[in-house]
Amino acid sequence: MRFRHADAIWSDYPELTAGALRATGVGATAEVGPRVTEFTACAAARLAGATESTFPEVLAWRRTFSRMRLKPTQYRCASESLLRRLRREGDLPRIHPVVDLCNAISAAYAVPVAVLDADRIVGPLLEVRYARGDEHCTTFGGGTEHPAPGEVTFIDSTGRAHARRWTNRQSGHSAVGEHTSRILVVAEAMHDDGTEAVPELLNTLAEELATHWPTDPATALLTPSAPEFAFGG
Repeated sequence: MRFRHADAIWSDYPELTAGALRATGVGATAEVGPRVTEFTACAAARLAGATESTFPEVLAWRRTFSRMRLKPTQYRCASESLLRRLRREGDLPRIHPVVDLCNAISAAYAVPVAVLDADRIVGPLLEVRYARGDEHCTTFGGGTEHPAPGEVTFIDSTGRAHARRWTNRQSGHSAVGEHTSRILVVAEAMHDDGTEAVPELLNTLAEELATHWPTDPATALLTPSAPEFAFGG
């Protein structure tokens, strides 16, 4: 099973820095609370000096959303939404150890991170591409949506969309849950320092996963010349 960005995405968004991680054996019983607190505190310290809307990482995604003809204050990238919630409520939600860790690291780096249950993705390909409009997406409430034609989505080989509006919102179908064992994580940046931030983020996450679960994560930086990442099948 492979993950990749379509050639058209690399062509239209040459500023994109993307990386992926795969890991197995990540259950729901690990105690990650102290590390989540530390990463969340890093994000909170940064927010103490400026709002998330001024962060270069967020501004770059806002420009991207505008290019996609989406109102950036209506549809926010995932990291901006996390930072906004942290600034307003003082903490991030606790959902699942893997999700909590990914959310906290995403907030600390201000970079969107998607974590998917790899067993809920139908291969051989999961691709970030422009939707045709006939794809289907399961919401967290159990409903079905269809991405608009031209919307950037994560789409598997059955036409199921695993994310809407690129880094805005994930599908409920492949959300990490109680029975998740294998995950695919994708980190994507648009800002100038993304080439440094994304590999560092993935290395940080890999170290944390290996510390808290019996797993040996694999990571890769994706580029137009090396766009594919194998994550099992």
